[in-house]
Amino acid sequence: MKVVLLAGGLGTRLREETEFRPKPMVPVGGKPILWHIMKNFSTFEVNEFVVCAGYRGEVIRQYFRDFETMNSDFTVRIGSKTEIKSHGKLEESGWVVTVADTGQDTMTGGRLFQVKDYVGGETFICTYGDGLADIDISKLLKFHKSHGKIATVTTVRPISRFGVLDLKGDGTVERFREKPQADGWINAGFFVFEPAIFDYLSKDSVLETEPLATLAAQGHLIAFKHEGFWQPMDTFRELTILNEMWDTNTAPWKVWK
Repeated sequence: MKVVLLAGGLGTRLREETEFRPKPMVPVGGKPILWHIMKNFSTFEVNEFVVCAGYRGEVIRQYFRDFETMNSDFTVRIGSKTEIKSHGKLEESGWVVTVADTGQDTMTGGRLFQVKDYVGGETFICTYGDGLADIDISKLLKFHKSHGKIATVTTVRPISRFGVLDLKGDGTVERFREKPQADGWINAGFFVFEPAIFDYLSKDSVLETEPLATLAAQGHLIAFKHEGFWQPMDTFRELTILNEMWDTNTAPWKVWK
């Protein structure tokens, strides 16, 4: 089972952190948020990743190319670029990571379209490189297999940014609810796709518009409802929230030991 990680966007709403690196490489608890996402999947024994790089993709390339030497002790024979020996076993040992340059300005569907050959002809997962959740991946995959459709999208009910007032007819405040959970469901990523998804994509497509709309119209898009934690990292405020959770040992997405 492979996971495609969409990691090529500009991250303009987090410009404080993304001027010199892509958003998936912005650190949470000292590790790129991309690492947290991958670590979560790895907990469910999903260890093959295809990273769709774009904006500042060289940062992602260097991170994985130098991963062993930057995360462990090593010995190098000076004068030889190949004789490097790492010491100890990394927790990430066994991860297989393919980094693909999918272009700086490419849309999400176009990025996915470009990595078709890396995915192969099997069921795969696709998600965004900037959102954390405590989704049970085993249950997600079991759900997908149970309905036999082309696509599953994980949906969540987001928490409102503002408190809500329930009012009586005369304006009296009946109840105040601090940042309640919204009633509607939204796309949280964590898709599961059959290879037939590529029939709906092109190099210019936006995954969230025509491809998913067409699948929905044909009855081939099913929602997996996730009632647990989900948090994107679109703003500096949201980055701060995630770091505070990690620093206080209250990070719900940390499902690994």
